[in-house]
Amino acid sequence: MTKRLYRSASQKMLGGVCGGLADYLDVDVTIIRLLWVGLALVTAVLPMTLFYIIAWIVMPQAAPPAPQA
Repeated sequence: MTKRLYRSASQKMLGGVCGGLADYLDVDVTIIRLLWVGLALVTAVLPMTLFYIIAWIVMPQAAPPAPQA
């Protein structure tokens, strides 16, 4: 019989993903949640990079300055 990964119905705060992962790995759900938050804080560069690229594409370019005579 193989192990399957499911969302937890009993140990959930939002969607039960951390609870299901903790059940699958047979560890405490608090450890998984702390690791999840730690990784989110460490990788905060990625969302800001994506925001910058999206803003770069969406925002119109300013008109070039007029040449001085």
